[in-house]
Amino acid sequence: MNERPLSPHLQIYRLPLTAILSITHRITGVFVVVGIILLVLFLMGFAEGGEQRFLSIQSFLRSSLGRLSLWAWICALFFHLCHGVRHLIWDTGHGFSRATLSRFAYLEIAASIILTLMVFGLTRIES
Repeated sequence: MNERPLSPHLQIYRLPLTAILSITHRITGVFVVVGIILLVLFLMGFAEGGEQRFLSIQSFLRSSLGRLSLWAWICALFFHLCHGVRHLIWDTGHGFSRATLSRFAYLEIAASIILTLMVFGLTRIES
């Protein structure tokens, strides 16, 4: 029987932060697209369904699941945006050193959290 370890061994290998962010960027891209499709369906429902459809959609958006879905979508949108800006910087040929990669990764995470919290704060002020 062959006793050689797997390469890279799954118990030893740890993905770098940039790889995790790359995977997360792809996942948030799917969330953003699904959210936009749902937004369009909601708007079509408002336009075609009258007051009853509006009230049912509003009821869902005010529920815990609706609010959680909306905030998850906003967070995914901002993360996807910040990672996209990072790719634009890379397209200029900058930011490829090891130190810069890590710094931009943490900056990207912080920026997406700050933007989400800013929107959260602005919605709390208005309501």
